[in-house]
This record gives sequence, structure tokens and C-alpha cells, in this order.
Amino acid sequence: MEIYKTFRFEAAHYLPHVPETHKCRNMHGHSYKFTVFVEGEVNPDTGWVVDFHDLKLAVASIVEELDHQVLNNIKGLENPTAENITIWLWNRIKPLLPQLCKIHLNETETSGCVYDGK
Repeated sequence: MEIYKTFRFEAAHYLPHVPETHKCRNMHGHSYKFTVFVEGEVNPDTGWVVDFHDLKLAVASIVEELDHQVLNNIKGLENPTAENITIWLWNRIKPLLPQLCKIHLNETETSGCVYDGK
């Protein structure tokens, strides 16, 4: 079974490797939303795969690190595309949540990225 929890952060970034005329080369901001999916068997005693509160605690410091920051200034996010942000999140969250199976990042309401570690 998969369960999920969604998190939000506000951040600015620019994309340094796009053509100079591309609008995303300029500093701009997004209201990011990402969803963490974990999978496993339902524990017969607790009735859940993972406690949602434990998911929140595991990810809280990562959200705090990103919120209201310029993403380009964070180590590993010098080129903060949606794809690179999602991989960065995976690499930070997977050691904390071994049952992590997928991350879905929304950069805007209509654009995003899904990563499953492959």
C-alpha cells in the first residue's frame, strides 16, 4: 500500500543554463508543493503503513531549509530545475524514510516532476 503527505515551500531561483533570452534565466519565485509517497504493509497493530506525524517530522527540517530561500544558493541546487529539485529531495529524504517510493513536485499548478529513485 502507498500513503502520502504533501508539503509546501516558497522559494526563488533562476536557471543559469538556459539561453540568455529565456525568461527563467531571471530570478523568479514559485510556491512549490511536493508529495512524499511511502509504501509498505499495513501494520496489523497500528493499522497504518507509517504514522503521518512521523512523515511530517522526517521532512520538516528539509522544508525549513528550502522555505523562503534562493535555491541556487543551496549546495546541490545550483541549477534548480524541477527535475534537480526532485532528485535533491529524494537524496535527502530517502535515508530518513527508507519506505520512500516516489516524490511528486509541483513547481506550478500545471507543471511538475515525479521521481521514484530510478
